[in-house]
Amino acid sequence: MKGASRDLGAEYWRTQYAEPATIDGIGNARDHSRYLAAFFNLEGFEVKSVVDLGFGTGHLFKEMLRTFQPKRALGIEPSEHVFRRFKHVTARARHTDLLTWCLDPKEEKTYDLGLCTSMLQYLEARELKLALPVVARRVRYLYLTVPTDVEYERQGSEQSFADPYAHVRSRAWYLRVLRPHFTFLSTRVLESKHHFDERSTPFNDLLFRF
Repeated sequence: MKGASRDLGAEYWRTQYAEPATIDGIGNARDHSRYLAAFFNLEGFEVKSVVDLGFGTGHLFKEMLRTFQPKRALGIEPSEHVFRRFKHVTARARHTDLLTWCLDPKEEKTYDLGLCTSMLQYLEARELKLALPVVARRVRYLYLTVPTDVEYERQGSEQSFADPYAHVRSRAWYLRVLRPHFTFLSTRVLESKHHFDERSTPFNDLLFRF
């Protein structure tokens, strides 16, 4: 059974992360953080708070904390296997899944930046539809990566990689569930429609909003 509350155990991390240095967001975590810093600096938006919605091995979260040095940070992770090993990355780490975090009324703080990398493919469609409006309310900007069916097909043919734990979905499917809640600004960067619109956004190149 896939789903937000499912703990991807040691076997998942052993098989899917066998060569961590080659994985996007691990071997190139510093490049990701530098890209985001330059992106926000260009428009004068200061990132003062960060939440990682599934920090995994913690590499990307650690780099983001080092780059932005936020006044407030939270990392959540549903997998007990990696939570025990990497919870030291942040002083505030919670062993919980995305949907449980979204349904917790005590977690109503707003974060400037949310990280959600290679995680949505493990959630059921109903879970995503429950979680996304809450995520849009709790984060101003979302740094999102999620593989589509075409990417999985390429990874299978070029790298003999398969992920039996994931839901394989199309780009059109993800756009359909994300667009009511987020505006796409750039590669991986989404802006919450709960917090901003065309007139209030600090990102003024309006041609590139969709």
